[in-house]
Amino acid sequence: MYTFLPIIIFVVLFLAAALKVLNEYERGVVFRLGRCIGHKGPGLIILIPVIDKMVKVSLRVLALDVPNQDVITKDNVSVSVNAVVYFRVIDPVKAILEIEDYMFATSQLAQTTLRSVCGGVELDDLLSQRDKVNSQIQSILDDHTDPWGIKVTTVEVKYIDLPSEMQRAMAKQAEAERERRAKVIAAEGEYQASEKLSMAADIISRYPEALQLRYLQTLREMTSDGKASTVIPVPLDMINMFASNRQTATVIADDNHLKTTTEE
Repeated sequence: MYTFLPIIIFVVLFLAAALKVLNEYERGVVFRLGRCIGHKGPGLIILIPVIDKMVKVSLRVLALDVPNQDVITKDNVSVSVNAVVYFRVIDPVKAILEIEDYMFATSQLAQTTLRSVCGGVELDDLLSQRDKVNSQIQSILDDHTDPWGIKVTTVEVKYIDLPSEMQRAMAKQAEAERERRAKVIAAEGEYQASEKLSMAADIISRYPEALQLRYLQTLREMTSDGKASTVIPVPLDMINMFASNRQTATVIADDNHLKTTTEE
């Protein structure tokens, strides 16, 4: 029994060193005597102790935070920009053989690309066309990291820090723009109202009775609230109409009187 004990211990230690388990999202790049023989996994894999060496690589999407970068835009405005880069390893062998530390290399490349792209656009484009800037940064990073076996999926510019002087200037510009729009809308409303009033005046000029009906409707609206005191103005046209009717009645009465005297 004790004769086989060293053999059993050796077999157990050999299996412990030779058997490795990789998760579904992991791959193992295997080096045999210093030469890469490819990648293995996921699941149970067998390595030759001392001869084989394995480097684990995760295939999950990684989020890389790009720190604040001081940038001078195309229109000479100093801003501070940061971003986040999402990427994943699609070729574990290239990620280990072609670059020493793909995380550090991708981070440095993302910083320089962010400064380069943001420095080539104007501030208004950087604020209003952020999707275009993100796509341009993503395309450049993807082209440069493709030989490393890395796929850059998304780049998002998170925050753009403007100087306080520029923030006040932009606030004034936005306020002036809102005032301009308000004046344009008010002028457009006045123009449309003048057109409608012109049409109404044209109709009333052809039908004078419409003015009296409108006057009576206005009186009804004014007297709907019984708690308020109402001063009712009388249009001169109505007074003139009444005076004209009175003069007509006087003339008719005089004509009738003259006719009666003549008959007698």
